[in-house]
Amino acid sequence: MWALMYWSLSVSYFLTLALALPTAFMMVRLFIIQHDCGHWSFVTSGSANDALGTILSVLTLTPYHHWQKNHLLHHASSGDLDRRGHGDIRMLTTLEYRSRSPRQRFWYRVFRNPWVLFFVAPVFHFVVMQRFPYYTSWSWKKAPPVSPDEAQGWKKEQRSVYLTNILVGTALLVVGLLVGFPRLVAVHLPVAVLASAAGMWLFHVQHCFPGTYWARHAEWDYGRAGMQGSSYYKLPKALQWLTANIGLHHVHHLDSRIPNYRLQECLDEVPELQRVTPLTLWGSVPCATLSLWHEPERRYVRFMDVKDDGARPRAG
Repeated sequence: MWALMYWSLSVSYFLTLALALPTAFMMVRLFIIQHDCGHWSFVTSGSANDALGTILSVLTLTPYHHWQKNHLLHHASSGDLDRRGHGDIRMLTTLEYRSRSPRQRFWYRVFRNPWVLFFVAPVFHFVVMQRFPYYTSWSWKKAPPVSPDEAQGWKKEQRSVYLTNILVGTALLVVGLLVGFPRLVAVHLPVAVLASAAGMWLFHVQHCFPGTYWARHAEWDYGRAGMQGSSYYKLPKALQWLTANIGLHHVHHLDSRIPNYRLQECLDEVPELQRVTPLTLWGSVPCATLSLWHEPERRYVRFMDVKDDGARPRAG
């Protein structure tokens, strides 16, 4: 697809941009394959999963071992209000939002603006933030105490960031010298923007939707976090294939060792998994403006539903 986009430059850049959309979705599919490798589920061999995941990290700009550590912590704490921060999209409760200064509320609103959240933030995250082992300082330190062996593992994961940077830099240099750096940017920049936006949207609607689950740690339940706190995003078949069945997210969160190519089979054969209300493509559109969690009523609300004077949010 990338080569086809490169060829299309000699025809029309509008054709190049049109081809960027399916190419971006192929990139999303590769990311989800890397994601499965991070769960050691894509193939049976752990070392083969790690090798393939490391190779794919050059294309996805996502350091394999570093991302893997944080994502496993996400699975262990998804839906737990007291253990947020492990790969989650930043989210405040209505009480936390009201307690912030006007300046802090302003920047939170900027971040949760759909144009920023789904276009600016993901590009900045994949292109810039993932070039540094920044999770180590503010996310992993909130995890439970670790053994010396696990601490050594963190060094391995930090090294994966630097290894990925070297491999990505080398790949960009080689391709740029072969095809020309302006053409490299013309082809890959729209792919990177669209792929990162699609990835952010998928991650957002997987956990931010009407009826989802968040609870304080004392009453947090892993099963409910999987079944109720992760969506069944029922996409058209073509999009389901391009996104490697990741929309069947409630199945994935209940057992992350199920590879993406068997999630549909599990859904079809286990009646209990079919009892959740599907989230459709059209029905997911309003999720874009859900920005705050209102604990008393256990539901997401929009900024426009919240008054700074502490009044009860309006019904959504």
